[in-house]
Amino acid sequence: MHIMNQIFTVEGMTCGHCEKAVTKALLALDAQAQVTIDRPHNTVQVHSEKPREALAQAIAQEGYRVAV
Repeated sequence: MHIMNQIFTVEGMTCGHCEKAVTKALLALDAQAQVTIDRPHNTVQVHSEKPREALAQAIAQEGYRVAV
């Protein structure tokens, strides 16, 4: 598999704790992932070889809405 850069629009991230929760969830799915969060723009950028659907589900399981 190859590493892909995925960008998600995530609603509900309002603080640093939110960013940590999303980052932790993504790293639990893929420990090698590189996660960059831009809270003012509600985006989460993930460099990972995991499928987009799995990454989106990890974010959603933390209670955040992922826009398609």
